[in-house]
Amino acid sequence: MQYPRILITGSDGLIGQALQRKLANWPEADVLATGLDASPRLRDGSGGYVPLDVTDHGAVERLFLDFAPTAVVHLAAMSKVEACEQDKEACWRVNVEATANIARLCKYHGARLVFLSTDFLFDGANGPYAEDDYPAPVNAYGRSKQAAENAIRLSGLTQWASVRTSLVFGTGDDLKGLNIATLMVRELKAGASFLAATDQFRSPTYAPDLADGLRRIIQFEKSGLYHLAGRERLSVFDLCRLAAPVFGFDPNLIEPTTTAALHPDAPRPLNGGLLILRAESELGFRPRPPAEAFADLGKRLGLPIAA
Repeated sequence: MQYPRILITGSDGLIGQALQRKLANWPEADVLATGLDASPRLRDGSGGYVPLDVTDHGAVERLFLDFAPTAVVHLAAMSKVEACEQDKEACWRVNVEATANIARLCKYHGARLVFLSTDFLFDGANGPYAEDDYPAPVNAYGRSKQAAENAIRLSGLTQWASVRTSLVFGTGDDLKGLNIATLMVRELKAGASFLAATDQFRSPTYAPDLADGLRRIIQFEKSGLYHLAGRERLSVFDLCRLAAPVFGFDPNLIEPTTTAALHPDAPRPLNGGLLILRAESELGFRPRPPAEAFADLGKRLGLPIAA
């Protein structure tokens, strides 16, 4: 792909900001970031920015006409599991209908689509999962992402990639929400203990590594299903116990609990996680080990990183 024009939806979130930083090192790429805010949250972004509500199908179509993207990275989503469970109509509107519309526009305008999906497509009965394992989501969020993947397949678009990831952590500028790492740091800095589930196993993913994988999919013009996640599969409890001393905290401040106790309003898959062999072999995807990722994140957060 020469001189790609890359449109990013949901660019102000953790992954969107990480992707913008990664694409800044691709000088030939013309990047247009979009989000719900009137102005971008990323302070040192090198591309353009326009506000966009992906559920406004007319606005999305006008943006396709104005910017003429050659690739669209569709990150915008309703991703809070409890919120999706409580308002299934809004979840479907944002996660499924908006995605179907973007796939339709990509087909019409000849653009490649890269869609961000999740390991919550699986039921967590027998993880970790490969790309060809059968999805069986246990909550509204997972069902909406499965439906969105299906909508892309049924759109007739041939140049598409659905990227499933797992438990993404990192930091960014003025982020609206916290992730497992920044939430833990906030609580431990305040002198509190931190409850973490011992029964939920996932593949923790550092946002800059995920962004690198997304860039590779765009640059290599890859299509199909890809799992982009960390190589190690850990319980959330073990992950936090690993992170705490790297960040300079006592690991004994991490206290065990269950997923059901932490999240009584929406079920989660428990024995989950993703296999990433395809991404490693076809993309050269090389996620950092958790301790190395936490050390890098700690520097970005200004924490006294342990040697």
